[in-house]
Amino acid sequence: MKIVFDLDGTICFKGKPLSESMVQALDKLVSGGHEIIFASARPIRDMLPILPVHMHRFSMVGGNGGFVAKDGSIISTVHFDSMVADTIIKLLEQYEADYLIDSSWDYSFSGSDDHPIRRNIDPDERAKNIPLSELNEIVKAVILHTRYEQQMLVELHKLPIIIYIHGHEGIIDISPEGVDKWVGLQKLGVKPQQFIAFGNDTNDLSMFKHAKRSICVGDHTNLLQLATDKVSIVEEDVVQKIVELLVVTKVN
Repeated sequence: MKIVFDLDGTICFKGKPLSESMVQALDKLVSGGHEIIFASARPIRDMLPILPVHMHRFSMVGGNGGFVAKDGSIISTVHFDSMVADTIIKLLEQYEADYLIDSSWDYSFSGSDDHPIRRNIDPDERAKNIPLSELNEIVKAVILHTRYEQQMLVELHKLPIIIYIHGHEGIIDISPEGVDKWVGLQKLGVKPQQFIAFGNDTNDLSMFKHAKRSICVGDHTNLLQLATDKVSIVEEDVVQKIVELLVVTKVN
């Protein structure tokens, strides 16, 4: 069985690498014949540092579907078309927004070094933080802060984009139209009703809609409407739920 895991707030916490107990639980799934796929809002670049090296070749969906990787290589990226990208850049300037903008690998970050998300950006220095004007394409945009959030949201909703608002982090997450985690999973050959999904936030809704079984970590209202099961956000409980899959799930 394919088992898809969101990362932050689902199996890793406070931006730290997977704990030893979490890695052991995932390894048991693999030993039991299951295939693990990671699906995150993070770009592939920033997924790698929180995963053990032996999992770097696992299939991954990053950037909420904007990046897809298999066997250690990125096999697909989806970026904003030039007109939409130019409009987003103008809005960032107009509303004096702090941002994290990802291209196919490098990125542009304008926020404070004290911002909680900063420590999660390229800690292994695999890429370069370059001026926004020098990025050759934009795959994903995160608005970290603006004093004009509501006004900016009104303008963003006029664009052909997908917007996720992470209220607990105070950020606005933007992807190209038609991009989500389920779209990314399909590029890896995942079929409807033939996988299990773990997630904790709005950007996991698309894969929950197509999963055979879905486990909500925490109390996200919209996810709970689709989830077949739930578990608390306590890491030990999540580990136990993963271990239970070995007992109740047959390998397909």
